[in-house]
Amino acid sequence: MGKFELPALPYDYDALEPYIDKMTMEIHHTKHHGGYVAKLNAAVEGTDMEGKSLEELLTNVSNHPVAVRNNGGGHYNHSLFWSIMKPNGGGQPDGDLADAINSSFGSFDTFKETFNNAAATRFGSGWAWLLVQDSKLVVGSTPNQDNPIMDISDLKGTPILGLDVWEHAYYLKDQNRRPEYIENWLNVVNWEEVARRFKEAK
Repeated sequence: MGKFELPALPYDYDALEPYIDKMTMEIHHTKHHGGYVAKLNAAVEGTDMEGKSLEELLTNVSNHPVAVRNNGGGHYNHSLFWSIMKPNGGGQPDGDLADAINSSFGSFDTFKETFNNAAATRFGSGWAWLLVQDSKLVVGSTPNQDNPIMDISDLKGTPILGLDVWEHAYYLKDQNRRPEYIENWLNVVNWEEVARRFKEAK
């Protein structure tokens, strides 16, 4: 395996407007995610970690330096984040994913309430997740750039939906109004991709 690379976005920087603004998307992708990739490459270069996959590094992250935890997590989390958004997204999932959400939470509205609460109440910086845990869907959150595939995480499972609640994800447009950002973000969720990830995780 070569060096880790910043993935190209599957849409333009302005494609998620009015819900997420162009400048936030551009800075978030190039500067923040780009920075995580550069620092991750620097952390593994010339070590026995070089050549390992991102998943390999993160599932055993307790054995690696904190730079791998922070920047590897940042790379993994953001790569997932870009892929589960799309222009004209939102609405509700259907099929197996909808059934699993109803089975785990009672209804889509209850899921949304639970997820929004996890995102809104994550103190400081972090992520809210919908994940597959022992064949069941679970909502939770992690601090900083931690995620549920890390061996050090209290929340464990396979993430299929992740929301970045670091201030850099929303501050230019929404300032300190995180709940507003969370509501807006639900309008760009790519439920088809989340459903694909759900099928894979099962």
